[in-house]
Parts: sequence; C-alpha cells; structure tokens
Amino acid sequence: MKFNEKLLKLRKEKGLSQEELGMEMQVSRQTVSKWEAGQSYPDFTRLVMLSDFFDMTLDELVKDIDVQEVRENSLTNEKIDSIYRVSQEVDSIFQNKRMKDIIKGIKWFIVGSCIFVCLVMIISLILHLVYPEAGTFWRTY
Repeated sequence: MKFNEKLLKLRKEKGLSQEELGMEMQVSRQTVSKWEAGQSYPDFTRLVMLSDFFDMTLDELVKDIDVQEVRENSLTNEKIDSIYRVSQEVDSIFQNKRMKDIIKGIKWFIVGSCIFVCLVMIISLILHLVYPEAGTFWRTY
C-alpha cells in the first residue's frame, strides 16, 4: 500500500476529516489533500507527528513509500523552480536590452537632428556667400 493510500485509510479509521487532521498536524486541509492524492509528501517533522498521532512507528507508516518516486517529484519541483527563475532572469535581460535600445535610439535621433540643423545652417551660409544679393535666401524686412 502506498503512503497516500495508507494515510487516507488511517484518517478514515479515526473518523477525521482532512481539516481535522490538518489542524492536528498544523497544516492546511489542502496540504492533507495533496498528501492523500500523492501530489506531495510530508516533511520529516510531519512524518514523525503523523506516526505519533496514529500511534505507529515511522517504519510502519512509511514502509511502502516509493522513495524513488519521492525523489523524482522533488527533482521535478526543483527543475520547475529553476526554469521559472531562469525565465524571470531572461525577461529581465530582455527588458534591460529593450530599454538600452530605446535610449540608444533617442541618442541617435538627437545626434541626427543636430547634424541636420548644422548642415542646413552651413548650406544657408554658403548660399548667402555665393549669392549675396539674392533675396530668396536672406530676406531683410
């Protein structure tokens, strides 16, 4: 019998709800539900508390636990956490790169505008020097 099945059986034999067992173990009803569904396992402290509560040894309580399954679940959770952390770091990097690209674009716009204004002024000055009497380029009112 697997641990989750054994826990469910023991709880029902005592006539307890998941919420009542959770209160005894100082965890939520949802945590007890996950233990009974085989989605997670109690930590060592809770295992000791469960063995005391059901008046059995730890060996009797956990003897049929598939340790490999517990390890795989633990590794899976660690991998998911790792992927989530990497994803957040990548998002942060892309946001920083995007911000740098925006700032770079603004700098180039300002530099380009300054160059354009300078070229217009230089061309106007040259035209004025070449055609000093032409009122088209420099009108005096």
